[in-house]
Amino acid sequence: MIRTNSLQNAVMLALLGGVALVGCKKNDADVDSTATPAPTEAPAPMTGTPPPMEDTATSSTGVNVAAVTVGKTAAADKSVATTALFAPRDDIIVSVRTDGTANNANVGAKLTFQDGQVAGEQSATLNTSGTETTNITFKNANGWPAGKYRAEVTVDGRTTGTPQEFEVR
Repeated sequence: MIRTNSLQNAVMLALLGGVALVGCKKNDADVDSTATPAPTEAPAPMTGTPPPMEDTATSSTGVNVAAVTVGKTAAADKSVATTALFAPRDDIIVSVRTDGTANNANVGAKLTFQDGQVAGEQSATLNTSGTETTNITFKNANGWPAGKYRAEVTVDGRTTGTPQEFEVR
């Protein structure tokens, strides 16, 4: 227990130093979207595994988001098993399964830390005329801070479905 607290304190001090440096930037356009958010408080344990997000929203391109899954690894067919608990060094994969037709549709994913700070934001271009899975992988070389996160998905700038929540411990 003491080792965990010492490790948490060391990580918190390192992160606070990094946040202080990032806080000196004057232009939001210059902010690194892969910057590590500072932990604010000890997270409450999550219970259970969230189900994949189901949505029938159709974008203006005619593509329908069938499911969104957050996990650690992707299979050969790009499917991702739902994961609710991640380690600090894990990759976080936001998997978006779509149906329909799309030409150059923008599929975006945003990770938000428990305090509302954006922990990462990426997008991919979707060209399909059927069922397709688009995986967006987030990596953090410094390790993800412990806490609760939310993954939100957009298609052509429009939010699709209910955000997925997960935790890093």
